[in-house]
Order: sequence, then structure tokens, then C-alpha cells
Amino acid sequence: MNPEIYGEIKRRILFLEYAPGQILNENVLAKEFGVSRTPMREVLYRLSWEELARIIPRTGTMVAEIEFQKMMHTYQTRLGIEGEVGRLCAELASAVHLEKIRELRKVCAALSEQKDANALVNIDAGFRGVLHEAAGNPVLQAVSNQLYTLTFRLWYVTLDKGEWKEEVQEMLDEMDRTSAAIIARDGAETARVRREVLVNHFDRIRAKYLGVPSEVHL
Repeated sequence: MNPEIYGEIKRRILFLEYAPGQILNENVLAKEFGVSRTPMREVLYRLSWEELARIIPRTGTMVAEIEFQKMMHTYQTRLGIEGEVGRLCAELASAVHLEKIRELRKVCAALSEQKDANALVNIDAGFRGVLHEAAGNPVLQAVSNQLYTLTFRLWYVTLDKGEWKEEVQEMLDEMDRTSAAIIARDGAETARVRREVLVNHFDRIRAKYLGVPSEVHL
């Protein structure tokens, strides 16, 4: 599989440059990227396996719809995974990891007065990367990233539907609470914080996406 083509098409799907439900024409894409149909087909099959696309016989490849019920189930599954990442971080995170989080926090705080959705996404990715690095479990990281990818578009599509400063503050609060629990070396508390921030994150998304009151929890 061609990793560059795979990465670019996946990016377009995640950042909604290809709309949910859009049909991707294998021949058109192969021509755009200057490859034959075989490597393009491999990329599309991989995205189908990741549930970001769906192969429709005699039609083509369709960008996966954002199905809210499936998103809810995915978030429920993420609770246990992210909790375990937090527990391991409390045991294994070093001063270097905590310094990386502090640096990310500084960059995040600066976004309060400058709306930049992609910058916030990059900070979120960087923060998750530090936690995965600290946890030191590549299998857990792979599962965590796969589940995160499935829910990413739901978050991204709602970023413009609320107060920008609230989005930034949510990220700051998440980093602050997670760091405090890690510094205390409390695995149970760090796991609880990671699960709680994920529930709150989903509740805010659901309130914006469906108009469901945020007090109705995951």
C-alpha cells in the first residue's frame, strides 16, 4: 500500500474535504495521484477496513457516514482504553513528558484569542501522543488511535457550532487535570480523569450535534 496516498486520502476524509456519503471514484483518484488502479484500490480497501469508507459493489467507494449511534458506542469503548492509558501514565510518565504537556498548554492558551481549528486539532494530537509515549504500550496506542479516528469527524464538524473560547478552555482543563493526577502518581485518579474528560467531551459534542441536553450523560 502506498503510505503517502493513504495518508492524504485519510486526511481529506477526516477533515471533511470528502463529505460523508461522497462516492470516491477509483479511476479519478488514480489519475490524480499518478498511479495505477491497483495501489489506489489497496488504499481504499484499507480505509474500508478502518471503517472510514465503504466499498459498494458496482458503484465505488463511499466515504462513511457519521452515524451517531455508532459514535456513541465507540466513545463508550474508548472509556476503558483511555482510562488504562491514564493509569499507565501515572506510573511511567517522566519529567520530560510533563514538560511537553506544559509546552503544549502554552500553545493552546494562545489560541483563545485566535480561532484556528486545525491548530487545536494538532494540539490535541500532540497531547495524546505524549500520553501514549508515556504509557509505553504500542498495542494500546494503536487501539486508542483507531477508536479516536472513528470519532474525530464528529468532533471536527461541531467545532464551529459553539463558543471558540470554550473549546480551548476544555482542552486546557483536560491537560491541567490530567497533569495534576500524573504528578500525584495516582493511577486510579488519572484513569478516572481520563474517562471523565472523555464523557464531558462527548456530552458537549452531542449537545451541539443533536441538541441533547448535556446533563444526559454517555
